[in-house]
Amino acid sequence: MNEQRLLERFLRYVAVDTMADDASTTYPSAPGQLELGEQVAAELVELGLADVSHDEHGIIMATVPATIDELLPVVAFNAHLDTSPETSGANVKPQVIRKYAGGDIPLPGDASRVIQVADNPELHDLVGCTLITTDGTTLLGGDDKAGVAIIVEAAQHLLEHPEIKHGPIRILFTCDEEIGHGVDHVDMSKLGADVCYTLDGAAADAIDVETFSADLAVVTVRGVNIHPSIAKNRMVNALRGAGVLLAKMPKDTLAPESSEAREGFLHPYVIEGGVAEVMIKTLLRDFDTAGLANHAALLAKLAREVEAEIPGITIDVEVIQQYRNMADGLKTEPRAVQYAIQAHEQLGRTPKLTIIRGGTDGSMLTAKGLPTPNLSSGQHTPHSPLEWACLDEMVKAVEVVVQLVQQWAVR
Repeated sequence: MNEQRLLERFLRYVAVDTMADDASTTYPSAPGQLELGEQVAAELVELGLADVSHDEHGIIMATVPATIDELLPVVAFNAHLDTSPETSGANVKPQVIRKYAGGDIPLPGDASRVIQVADNPELHDLVGCTLITTDGTTLLGGDDKAGVAIIVEAAQHLLEHPEIKHGPIRILFTCDEEIGHGVDHVDMSKLGADVCYTLDGAAADAIDVETFSADLAVVTVRGVNIHPSIAKNRMVNALRGAGVLLAKMPKDTLAPESSEAREGFLHPYVIEGGVAEVMIKTLLRDFDTAGLANHAALLAKLAREVEAEIPGITIDVEVIQQYRNMADGLKTEPRAVQYAIQAHEQLGRTPKLTIIRGGTDGSMLTAKGLPTPNLSSGQHTPHSPLEWACLDEMVKAVEVVVQLVQQWAVR
């Protein structure tokens, strides 16, 4: 694998600000996603892929032609171009640490931010590797530009080595995955794949086979606004109602900060408004899809309690479906996971079947009938100024992709 080329490709991609914007009315939600898409599409054309498409929604598709003249399953690989709106992705200044010597990693742009081994114990196993970090003022964008770089590098490697036997390979790059709209405009018939893999996972050698099931609750707290000079017995402050509701939400259980493994949660993450009306966006998450209804019912119950405690307050709870646990859909095509396991084993590695306390485009693609497990892409601590990636793990991911397409070509 061309490690230096992969690194340079990744550094080009993280230089483009592709932060998703949840408040936008456009798709994609920010112009940087189209800018990066144009760059990536041009690279695919330069590689010699004749059917590269980059549509008005920023969706990129392309095909690496088969090297075997047989009817074989069409395997797709997916990553997303956007980055999280939780931390700025503008003016990313990556630092490349070659032959990491161990220990904590200070970030040069903000002396208060340090990637600590205590919080990243996987660093113990990466001494001698090449790491890429932020300067501490932005996120890095490894989620998921590492995945994009891995897929393009794998495509170039396969084109350079036509002796590698594989069937048709489809490439799919999406936008706005971070705000739950990654596959909104994907034409599944145009994609034409039988199985797909997202490259959007942490570290190396993990195969994510379950995700949360997810809904979004939009909670609207309404009060009565009037000039404060004449407010006595007339004003009903929606902000106070929202505060009481937030205080009632479980924080020792059913909260991200107090849950782990397969435990679900309610997570208020956006609040905006004023005296007359307040909107609170709340994530509902559970590995058991039926558990989402329980979380929604609890939220509605707490809303009724606040209405009873503060006369004049009214609260509406609108629940919007986001994605579902991919585990159910993967049962329809057991080879998707089976061949991923075999690909790792063929490379002399021990794969780990894991779960994601979140979701990927793979969740929604699986729900649309395209089985899509998630594979590692060498990213760590995403959505944060403390984000970092490991080039050696990215190289491993390229190797997995190349081996995996060969598994699908073996009858």
